[in-house]
Amino acid sequence: MTKPDKPSEPSREWNIESCELIYQGFYTIEKFLFRHALFEGGQSELVEREQFIRGNVVGVLAHDPKLDRIALVEQFRIGARNREDHPWLLEIIAGMIEPSEKPQDVAVREAYEEAGIKLENVRQVMHYLASPGSSSEEVFIYYAEADLSEASGVHGLESEGEDILLHVLSSDDAIAMLENGKVCNALSIIALQWFRHHRLQT
Repeated sequence: MTKPDKPSEPSREWNIESCELIYQGFYTIEKFLFRHALFEGGQSELVEREQFIRGNVVGVLAHDPKLDRIALVEQFRIGARNREDHPWLLEIIAGMIEPSEKPQDVAVREAYEEAGIKLENVRQVMHYLASPGSSSEEVFIYYAEADLSEASGVHGLESEGEDILLHVLSSDDAIAMLENGKVCNALSIIALQWFRHHRLQT
């Protein structure tokens, strides 16, 4: 059965009928009741959804252009507990945006806290919604230059229970980890894919 033609400019109206706090801990869960316009006209039925509420995130791919090396950090991740080998993951440097902070400032702060390095020529290369069907989280990815010639060691804030091991790898080795699954979280995959494409264009 052929559906009628869709309007060229469908309505984008929507309304939250209610919001209820379900859980408040390290993260927050809220329950929403809402309606939204339908593409073929009219309004949806009342929709109920729980949403995972957390702050926005910054990731930064720190690159030493002189050595052509990349900084990756390794730390324990409870969400990776079902992996076959172990739940320690290799990732780009990342952290939460605190109230009143600008994303670029977070990139600089987290690079020093997690890797002990100072960034230069910091620029945003990506901005996306992590999982908009269930979470409010937005992600900002930055590329920055850094002197990695002497970067090493274990870093992180004791007050936040961080235990972070810095790895300095050749760019080729870091990119290869996309293929062998050593890098397996979305933020780091997206950043390294951008970097691989950027290298091919320059």
